[in-house]
Amino acid sequence: MDNVKRPDKRAERSRRTREKIVEAARELFVARGYGATSLQEIADRAGVAVQTVYFVFRNKRTLFKDVVDASIAGDTEPVATMDREWFRAACAEPTAAGQLRAHVRGTRAILGRVAPIMPLIASAAATDPEIAAQWPDGPDPRYTVQYAAAEALARKPDIRPGFSVEMAADLLFGLLSPQLYLILVRDRNWSPDTWEEWARSTLTSQLCADPG
Repeated sequence: MDNVKRPDKRAERSRRTREKIVEAARELFVARGYGATSLQEIADRAGVAVQTVYFVFRNKRTLFKDVVDASIAGDTEPVATMDREWFRAACAEPTAAGQLRAHVRGTRAILGRVAPIMPLIASAAATDPEIAAQWPDGPDPRYTVQYAAAEALARKPDIRPGFSVEMAADLLFGLLSPQLYLILVRDRNWSPDTWEEWARSTLTSQLCADPG
């Protein structure tokens, strides 16, 4: 008997269809705004029937949430940031300087995807209470991620004396925020490379012990 597990072609088609719809929605939401974009337009951009969009996502609000989640993750897989390979690898770096370098690099990739849609989230939530309800009050998930990174930093030999996990988490949360990224990269025309080097060097000077 053949025990080799064959790829599930139907599941793969469903995954590709979902990704096409999410990418089409992201492009249209960014270009036109959430309110001005219809599901029919998203279906046309994705090359699927509008009934398919309804079947997969039920409504535009759910699709919008998936667009945000996919922008954060970089794909449509249901894997939390702290379980992502890049985050685990950064936390496993043997030094604080190495962790910060890898953490800033990974965060840059996320911000490049997320920052353009931040204004969309604010405007959509302001006009649609049901969208706002998808991000309930409570601990900010982004802060939770940065706090976990700060806890990993605390175990590194080159951490600055007097290091505080809470202060480090605050610095990571503030300096690596989408809002500051937009100010510097979009509004002040910094290149993403310039932003990454600035963020890395600033955090390193604040959180790592002085060499020598």
